[in-house]
Amino acid sequence: MKLWKSWVIASKDFSIFRKKKSIIYSVILLPLLISIGLPFVISASGQGGGLPADVLQSLLNAFSFFFVILAASLTTVIASYSLIGEKVEKSIEPLLATPTTDSEILLGKSFAAFLPPIASIYLGLAIFMVLIDKLTYNTLGYFYYPNWNIAIIILLVAPLSAILSVELGVILSSRVNDVRSAQQLGQLVIIPFFGIYILGEIGYLSLGINSMLIIAAILLVVDIVFFYISTITFRREDILTKWK
Repeated sequence: MKLWKSWVIASKDFSIFRKKKSIIYSVILLPLLISIGLPFVISASGQGGGLPADVLQSLLNAFSFFFVILAASLTTVIASYSLIGEKVEKSIEPLLATPTTDSEILLGKSFAAFLPPIASIYLGLAIFMVLIDKLTYNTLGYFYYPNWNIAIIILLVAPLSAILSVELGVILSSRVNDVRSAQQLGQLVIIPFFGIYILGEIGYLSLGINSMLIIAAILLVVDIVFFYISTITFRREDILTKWK
């Protein structure tokens, strides 16, 4: 496998994404709104002063996990354009005629779907952490971020959730014939993440370090299973004969 070939494929997709306003708005504006909106909730409660320290910490952990939901959701949006968009426009066949392997094409498509959302999520998290620290310092007596919990989210949970969405996008590509349907089905991946977020926000589930490590481990196992399925799905003979 030659990584430069995969990067060429990803670069071509990046140039296409820049022309899609819906993608630009989703990838850039949504994390920005969330990174400002969640601190606004804290500000509306009296900058955290109206909440006990332990309740505030539990709420902040839940808010941090919301960016995992964003990582999975935004990656689904881009993966739909990267894979099914070419299927619909009949432009994937010429790509398959190039001297690239199936693995190089799949990796390039994965780069294209993975990197923009993750970069945007990281930027949003940086803004979120700065604002939260400013708002909660007087209540907690220290800067809450950065901490190990957010580090696990940044380095493990968010990337693994985004990878899961990419793999699901590959699998859906063989079954769905339009981008909107793929996006709607792909969004199902966020349901378990959203359930975890709700349980964390109401205090029923602790979203501390141990929970994040367990979630990361589960995601890793699921990603490995979906990787195997997606590599079986993304094969030249299957694309040419079955992706109709």
